[in-house]
Amino acid sequence: MSNEKIIQNLIHSHHITKKDLDKAKRQFCDSKKIISNVNLLKTYRQLIKNKKIQSNKNLEKLLVCRPVRTLSGVAIITVLTKPYPCPGKCLYCPQEKNMPKSYLSNEPAVMRAILCQFDPYKQVQGRLKSLYQTGHPTDKIELIILGATWSAYPRQYQTWFIKRCFQAANDFNKRNQPLKQSLSQAQKINQTTQHRIIGLSIETRPNLVNEKEVIRLRKLGCTRIEIGVQTIFNDILQKNKRGHQVQATIQATKLLKQAGFKICYHMMPNLPSSTLKKDLAMFKKLFSSPDFQPDMLKIYPCTVVKGSPLYKIWQQNKYKPYTQKQLIDLLIKIKLILPPYTRVNRLIRDIPSISIEAGNKVTNLREIIQKKMAQQNLACQCIRCREIKNEQINFKNVKFKIIQYSASGGIEYFLSYEDVKNNKLLAFLRLRLPEKKFNPFLQNLNLIDCALVRELHTYGQLINLNSKNKQASQHKGWGKKLMIQAEKITQKNNYSKLAVIAGIGVREYYRKLGYKLDGTYMVKNV
Repeated sequence: MSNEKIIQNLIHSHHITKKDLDKAKRQFCDSKKIISNVNLLKTYRQLIKNKKIQSNKNLEKLLVCRPVRTLSGVAIITVLTKPYPCPGKCLYCPQEKNMPKSYLSNEPAVMRAILCQFDPYKQVQGRLKSLYQTGHPTDKIELIILGATWSAYPRQYQTWFIKRCFQAANDFNKRNQPLKQSLSQAQKINQTTQHRIIGLSIETRPNLVNEKEVIRLRKLGCTRIEIGVQTIFNDILQKNKRGHQVQATIQATKLLKQAGFKICYHMMPNLPSSTLKKDLAMFKKLFSSPDFQPDMLKIYPCTVVKGSPLYKIWQQNKYKPYTQKQLIDLLIKIKLILPPYTRVNRLIRDIPSISIEAGNKVTNLREIIQKKMAQQNLACQCIRCREIKNEQINFKNVKFKIIQYSASGGIEYFLSYEDVKNNKLLAFLRLRLPEKKFNPFLQNLNLIDCALVRELHTYGQLINLNSKNKQASQHKGWGKKLMIQAEKITQKNNYSKLAVIAGIGVREYYRKLGYKLDGTYMVKNV
């Protein structure tokens, strides 16, 4: 009964603090028993269901475990494909038996996948249940599919895997749908169900991206592609047996942007034959050359892991990783040159230090770098470092901003609403104006004479669909305002249509703005 007493004691207060919650726990709990927020939240929900209490948003907020998980405005669900041969023979890549290439069995996401026997349905359901039990909204899902090289997996397996992910989201807290359901049927249901997949990401090699692959990825519902770039210097690619040259990255980037995809580059400083100087030059070129300009980055400094060819090279003293100080200084220099339209999703791989023989073993490297930069009054301008999160908004400080840059044969616009006084990002939109000349590839995608919205995102605490929160930045109309601005730019540049690479679960949002489904895009005549 102690859980119920705590809730009843706090429910009528509209100004509950963490201190109040902790005091109530001490007052009502047995000294031998620890009262968790998960159990309190379960009791709270049961009392509401039984109509014994009314909801209290302030108390709900205090009971959420690890609120950072949904502070970017989406519930991220990461799943792993089953082990399957990868065409790559990279020096640095671990090759653990019965694991997807480059992944280790003691990585958190991999451990969850193993427990589910790599079953996509069980993985998605498990993560949704975990997020729900810890107090997080789960109706806006960003699905990230990891594991070796997606484009090398059998097509039948790809279709089945994604279908089961959609079915798991559709079935959450409902009766299971029949297994005979097709992918298109599962996607159609997901457009209006409670738990919607609003973004879908896969990872692949740049040399496996071609026109047919891009069209297929759209049919699967993908909206973001993570490319294993690693480096943009051919001599280093060759030394590390990457199996392609930089031209493959340039071509893949152009094809994907032409189709409206968001692009995340996996970059790997400290590769064999690279240097600190070359690594810094690499990141400078990423954002000075129109051939690249990634929307997102995952920076994975090279580490030596048993089972990789690099391990033997390191044992022979033919490879030496950077010192921790060298790596931190390099990453700070990199963060200082990042443009405000790029997001650094990760700074290190989530590999436990026990598995790393040489290289960075610091698991909280991002926090260390942030602290050191703050001490030197330095600031990174990447999207992640400027997200509003759960901070209070002063609407007097919010301004509309535009950044324009050239990328892969087109013009990109980064439109945003920002708290300019505090340098905080509330919402943004990526608009692409592609080349106007006739392109059969774009015709196959129904994208002739179309400008493209490649991403629309509102940051801050994730808020449930059809609900509002005065303190949050979501559901304040920022997205609608940005779409209006994008339509104006499209008209001004004489494009007849605006197409959105909308995730399956967000199509209803665009329908309300006057967009209609055309092929795999939401399109509007402007």
